[in-house]
Amino acid sequence: MVFRSCLRPEHADEYGAEAKEMAELARAQSGIIAFKTFAATDGERVTIAEFVDEAAVVAWRENARHKEAQTAGRERFYAEYRVQVCEVLRDYGYEK
Repeated sequence: MVFRSCLRPEHADEYGAEAKEMAELARAQSGIIAFKTFAATDGERVTIAEFVDEAAVVAWRENARHKEAQTAGRERFYAEYRVQVCEVLRDYGYEK
């Protein structure tokens, strides 16, 4: 899953605590492989979350505390956001 967002600046301080809690909750969620957030110089934030299967994605989406945070995001935190749920077509890499 890829979650891209731009924050509303007037709620940036409040957002930090919420984002930290959601990251901890996500990392403890059954079926999560990885959860990382990056910030671009233009203010866009990107969170990449990897799950073992679609059921784990649905469980995260439906988590009661996460649903509260989703509502807060729409009402206060985000100027805009986009969620992309993706399937991996290929996965390979290199590690020395």
